[in-house]
Amino acid sequence: MSGILTEIVKAIRTPNIRLQIETSRISYRAVARELKPRQLFDRLHIRMGRTILTIALLMMMLIGICRSEPVNNSASGGLLWSSGAGQMVGNAETDESLNDHDEFDGGFPSLDGMLQWAIGHSDPAKLELKAHDVQQLSVDELQKRQMELKELVEKLEMPSDAKLMKIAISDLNNLSLSLVDHHRALEELLVLVEAIDNANDLHKMGGLSVVIRELTNSDSGIRTTCAWIIGKASQNNPVVQEQVLELGALPTLMMMVKSSFIDEAIKALYAVSSIIRNNQNGIELFFSEGGDLVVQGVLSNTTNDVRLHRRSVSLVGDLAEYHLEYSSKSEPSFFSNCALVRPIIDLTTSNDLDLQEKVLVTVKNLLKLKSAEHLVVDGFCGLKGALERMRHQLQQEEDRREYAIDVENLCKEVNLIFLDKLDKVSQVPT
Repeated sequence: MSGILTEIVKAIRTPNIRLQIETSRISYRAVARELKPRQLFDRLHIRMGRTILTIALLMMMLIGICRSEPVNNSASGGLLWSSGAGQMVGNAETDESLNDHDEFDGGFPSLDGMLQWAIGHSDPAKLELKAHDVQQLSVDELQKRQMELKELVEKLEMPSDAKLMKIAISDLNNLSLSLVDHHRALEELLVLVEAIDNANDLHKMGGLSVVIRELTNSDSGIRTTCAWIIGKASQNNPVVQEQVLELGALPTLMMMVKSSFIDEAIKALYAVSSIIRNNQNGIELFFSEGGDLVVQGVLSNTTNDVRLHRRSVSLVGDLAEYHLEYSSKSEPSFFSNCALVRPIIDLTTSNDLDLQEKVLVTVKNLLKLKSAEHLVVDGFCGLKGALERMRHQLQQEEDRREYAIDVENLCKEVNLIFLDKLDKVSQVPT
């Protein structure tokens, strides 16, 4: 019997069944406390049902095998099987571990715990009676029951991503649902659009227009999650980028960057960056809608959250890199404006190493642009002094020394590019 129980535990640990169990456990924890009964049934009965029936099938197999195999005892999970009475009893260690799970929080702590809990919370006398009843079945009858369970398991298919997306979109369009329900629907879409196929299907299902519509919702949390969804779906995805541009979401998102709600502003800027990255149409619309002024406003405000500064600096760096590699059009004056460059360079004094690194990468891209030449002649908005101060600051860094060394090397690289550019500009006859 020890071998049989071990095989059942191994079977439950197979990737397919493990996924079903983990999905059920996570779904129950995240949703059970909040969903209405109907919604809970709709979203979890398929996932939970398949898992339960799979285990039931395994237990049927166990009982069937028990008919022909005498049993002594098993130490698997601390359970003892008595060959005299045919009962399952737990030793003290098992009882204690099972008691720890009596008040579980909606999920099992482990797969072994699930099996032990199921057995440990059963009446041994009833189990013995059930086992006796099953043992009276013929082989054909037992196989028939096993087949019925198997067929039922196969019918309870896991819901597809498409179905889950349709449910979430339907919930967003259902005005009778609460704000909490709408938040939950958006959070589901946020996870689903990480897959590029799902992101591409969002517009076909009518979901993208719904998400964009909710950018003007009165609730900041709704607006924030909608911007996040658009950013995720658009990231490195030209198809969705064009869809978002056609639906007119970019100007709205640019206005949201100015929001007093910091998370909303951060997610909106993330979405703007994702939409226009390596997208000529998006970049042109960004500048025509005053995107340069929006970015300058964020960078020049020294009290802004460091996350906003990081995203703004990265956005400028991406735009400069795009013009260096792909664009044959003239460079926007935006890149050679000290009103933009100086706030970026001033951020070299930040204590945030990640921000310092992003500043250096962006400055490096800006220095490579043709339009940077006249700024280089004038010292590139105080770059030399900023680099000196930055190197001194990095040398004092102790907590993240290796990272600081990498940033310091990048600092030296930027300085060499600056000096090389200055030398070339100085040699040009006037």
